[in-house]
Amino acid sequence: MTYDPTNIFAKILKGELPCHKVYDDDTALVMMDIFPQSKGHTLIIPKAPSRNLLDADPGDLAAVMPLVQRVARALKTVTNADGLRFAQYNEAPAGQTVFHLHFHLIPAYEGIAPGAHASGRADDAELAALAKSIAAQL
Repeated sequence: MTYDPTNIFAKILKGELPCHKVYDDDTALVMMDIFPQSKGHTLIIPKAPSRNLLDADPGDLAAVMPLVQRVARALKTVTNADGLRFAQYNEAPAGQTVFHLHFHLIPAYEGIAPGAHASGRADDAELAALAKSIAAQL
């Protein structure tokens, strides 16, 4: 399979579609997932084009992973989560729905099961407030 430069995340990276931006640099864009599995579900999207982990350049992966860790720490602080799930899917049978490499950080709360992805769209005002709070923690 090849990378499709018209995927939704590529369009967001090019500024063609809006997002609830948390952070943006030369390496990656961090944004809120609009169909979260839990409060605070955040996405880290490397800017280098790759379909997923299987075709990503190792140097690009090395550059983005410190940011993933930094966002995870800020997210846990802001959401007061009891833990964090880290997920990354490769190809449709594994659950990948957007074919641009991205990482999910999903806050976990004691006694609360995560929701199914894409089961409901989050409130934009809540996402904007979370994005602002996480950004301030970075």
